[in-house]
Amino acid sequence: AAHKINLIPQDFFAELCEQIIQHLNHKIPGVNTAELCQRIQTSGIEINVGDLAKIANIVSFLFSTAAKNNLSTEELIITLSNAVSTLPKHVVQVIRHVWNEQGKSISVSEDAGNMTAAGQFVDMKWKLGVAMSSDSCRSLKYPYVTVMLKVAEPSGQITDRSFEMTIPQFKNFFRQFKEMAAVLETV
Repeated sequence: AAHKINLIPQDFFAELCEQIIQHLNHKIPGVNTAELCQRIQTSGIEINVGDLAKIANIVSFLFSTAAKNNLSTEELIITLSNAVSTLPKHVVQVIRHVWNEQGKSISVSEDAGNMTAAGQFVDMKWKLGVAMSSDSCRSLKYPYVTVMLKVAEPSGQITDRSFEMTIPQFKNFFRQFKEMAAVLETV
C-alpha cells in the first residue's frame, strides 16, 4: 500500500489528511475512504479501497503520534524523512502544510488508550421486503426487514454493515430498543 501513495493526486491526499485531522479532533466520526476512493477512481487513478484505508491508517498513526509527542512541523518532517526516504514531494508538502495549519489542534486524551475499541454509529437505513418465490417454493410471500448500518470503526474507517430479520426477529429487536429507551429515560 505504501507505494500506492505515489498514485494519489495532491488534492485528494490533502482532503484525506484534512479528514484524518477532523477525525482525530472528534469533529467527524471517521474517514470515508470508500467515498474518497470512488472519487479518486473516477478521476482515472487505479487504487482500491483497501490500499487507501491502509494509507489513511498510516497517516492517522503519524498525526496522532506526532500530537502525543508534541512535535513541531520541522520535527515531524525530519522524523518522517529519516523513517521513509522515498515519499513523493507532494505528500511531504501536504503533510507539512496540514500539520503546520492544524497539527496543534489535535487533542490527545491520556485515557484514550484505556477505552474499549468500539465502533461509533453514523447512520441507519432500513427497508421492508417480501420474498415472492424461490427455486424450491413458488408462492413464498415471506416478509423481512433489511437494516443497513454505517459505522465508524475505532481506526476511523467508515464501514457499512447490513443484516436481514424475519418479522418476529424484528419485533424482538424493536422490543429491546424500547427497553433501552426506557432505561435511558431514567438516567
